Amino acid sequence: MSERRCTNVILAGVGGQGAVLASKLLARAAMERGLPVKTAETIGMAQRGGSVFSHVRLGEGAVSPLIGRGRADAIVAFEPAEAVRQLPFLRAGGVVVTSDVPVVPVSAATGGPAYDLSAIMSYLHEHVGEKNLAVVDAAAAEAELGTARALNVVLLGAAARAGALGPVTLDDLAAAVRATVSPRFLDLDLAALHRAKGTVTFARSCVQK
Repeated sequence: MSERRCTNVILAGVGGQGAVLASKLLARAAMERGLPVKTAETIGMAQRGGSVFSHVRLGEGAVSPLIGRGRADAIVAFEPAEAVRQLPFLRAGGVVVTSDVPVVPVSAATGGPAYDLSAIMSYLHEHVGEKNLAVVDAAAAEAELGTARALNVVLLGAAARAGALGPVTLDDLAAAVRATVSPRFLDLDLAALHRAKGTVTFARSCVQK
């Protein structure tokens, strides 16, 4: 099979945002569709505030679990600076789905380089392009859901609606949530998955009808 049939997704955030759980949900959703899946994760920086990312490759043709530079079809970022950090992996025409709320690193709060959210978002708009960039209003999602802990699931839902997850749909993700998430958080995560519809600004060509 040609590697072109493989969908390559990078999920990125900081420790504590649920990047690893999101990758597990995506992988399970794909496997339930009968797709081969390969994943690779960083866990050494999983303390809160450390950079965390996962590579998920869905479909035939993936020899290695790692996605090469310029080969990712989508980047799903739970924190905007982490979206910028992963941009070298994005292919031309690839999609970025990101939260608009920063997690300011300790270094910036203790006299290091300032965290400039405006500059970061401008960089994403310039280098990804309006038609391929989707921004989640994380504050609105938190206000509706009553917590920020489900932002990872909100972003997954947004990515599915943008058509950024290849053949994986919202229904596939919902089934994976039901099979994976603790009953204590099930209703919250299902609500978060479908909350994506009202919290995302898409360019028209990005929206999955």
